[in-house]
Amino acid sequence: MTNKTGTLYLCATPIGNLEDMTYRVVRTLNEVDVIAAEDTRNSIKLLNHFDIHTPMTSYHEYNKIEKGRILVRQMLEGQNVALITDAGMPGISDPGEELVRMCRDAGVPVTALPGACACVTALVISGQSTRRFCFEAFLPTDKKERKAVLEELKDETRTTVIYEAPHRLQKTLKELLENLGNRNLTICRELTKKHETGQEFSLEQAIAYYEQNEPRGEYVLVLQGCSRQEKEKEAQDAWKEMSLQEHMKVYEDQGLDRKEAMKRVAKDRGVGKREIYQALLEEI
Repeated sequence: MTNKTGTLYLCATPIGNLEDMTYRVVRTLNEVDVIAAEDTRNSIKLLNHFDIHTPMTSYHEYNKIEKGRILVRQMLEGQNVALITDAGMPGISDPGEELVRMCRDAGVPVTALPGACACVTALVISGQSTRRFCFEAFLPTDKKERKAVLEELKDETRTTVIYEAPHRLQKTLKELLENLGNRNLTICRELTKKHETGQEFSLEQAIAYYEQNEPRGEYVLVLQGCSRQEKEKEAQDAWKEMSLQEHMKVYEDQGLDRKEAMKRVAKDRGVGKREIYQALLEEI
């Protein structure tokens, strides 16, 4: 670590099992000049376990701007800084994102040391599709913003990963059911720990289960995406509420000729163009 300008090291820490700490993270935490931690009282236990004695400073949501400026200045002066969160990868749904942006704006190098991440851990054990997924972290607490996010998720075809606290779990499950319908999901808790679970439910089943079993621990919800076929069928059903003549008029009013309008109408309704042509003849 001899760069003239220091580097920010984003160091993943265990999300439950201390054996998930990597050799590289332990070495780096020993070598940097300072460790910026989300909660120093929590992180000191981790550092003591691995016999790490590097000076530590707090960096969290409530001091991220002021402390971020101090840390960037230290790195510009040649010091190396490691950023750790209470659990998992810094910069994922936490104030580390702000420090990364400040470093990039100041020309300070940033690198990440891979390791445990609850989002990916839950996704790969869930049994849900992993080819395409999106991460929502904790849903917004602001009612208007929360409603907007839930509205977006209604048509989301990718698997969606959501974090939730135990005291809000039932409320979130009910909102998901109300807005998205009875989707399938896997609910993960105690990830990497002795009593790790990943239970598959429908949303209705999950709500019923947690009415009988008090939620405990931090939860990761891995939610099945909206089926493309279902979306297409909903769109087709919406068009079919119009008469064919009304549907044709939508495209003819846009300047399309009758042949092209019939082609669009057939696509909207999921049928062949010949079927639309015959149906229009019968209406005449």
